[in-house]
Amino acid sequence: MTPGLMIATFVGGFIFPFLISMCWGRLVEAFGPAGGWFAAAFIVGTTWTLNHGVGLIYQSGGAWIDMAWAAAFGLLAGAVYSGASLSKAMPTIVSAAIGGTLGALILSFVL
Repeated sequence: MTPGLMIATFVGGFIFPFLISMCWGRLVEAFGPAGGWFAAAFIVGTTWTLNHGVGLIYQSGGAWIDMAWAAAFGLLAGAVYSGASLSKAMPTIVSAAIGGTLGALILSFVL
């Protein structure tokens, strides 16, 4: 991987959790549940297009879980940096890992 691809991948991975932390809650506050749907469409759609359509994130394998990892680690790091408790987040982290594993298992049987 070249230095340019490293920088582009870092920027592509940074944009997603940054937009989630800056915009998602505000859209929900302003528009209620519909704001969550707007955020899902605009934030996820826009960053997916930048990362995979434009090609900000370098892909070397077949698994496309990069945006999920970027969101998970970016939001976790931002929360811990802001003073949130990592131990309080552990049940959510474990639940997300179990849910992701079950989802991948189910998809492996279906596809």
